[in-house]
Amino acid sequence: MSELESAAAAIRSGELVVYPTETVYGLGANAVDADAVERVFEAKGRDRSKPISMAVPSVPAAFEYVRASSREREFMATFLPGPVTVLCRRREAVPDMLTSGRDRVGIRVPDHPLALRLCERAGTPITATSANESGSGSVRRPDALDPAFRERVAAVVDGGETPGTESTVVDVSSGTIHRRGARADEIERWLESH
Repeated sequence: MSELESAAAAIRSGELVVYPTETVYGLGANAVDADAVERVFEAKGRDRSKPISMAVPSVPAAFEYVRASSREREFMATFLPGPVTVLCRRREAVPDMLTSGRDRVGIRVPDHPLALRLCERAGTPITATSANESGSGSVRRPDALDPAFRERVAAVVDGGETPGTESTVVDVSSGTIHRRGARADEIERWLESH
């Protein structure tokens, strides 16, 4: 079984995996399984009031889990796949645990072939949060993973070194950029002109 297949199987069985994206290495679990999401919070030592985004293999796949306005759909068609997290109204399938009880969830379509294949093979949205303990730096190479953190995951998909710039987090409905990262200036211009 390939590294990717074993990671996808681990996600399907509720375990955690580390995978590369076009930004940093991510910590993946089944994003619509509240128990798996709880394990992500535990592994990161993350405050439960801070939501976690989810990655899907394509923009159309996102619409199974979110309700998007025509403006949000246009934005997603322009910027995804890419280093952008789009906040959209979640559907019932998205657990409260993932969004910290909020009505919006962050959607990522990573612009990385291994991340996209992992999403496809897992057959479910996967959590999209950095593979590190909260408060410590993001990881750009698998060998930089904290050994204690690595012990908590069932599989690591090695995609070499990643660029390291964080995704830009945007709420298109309110025209708000919550975190400036990759392509932030371009996103700002789009929000002003649409």
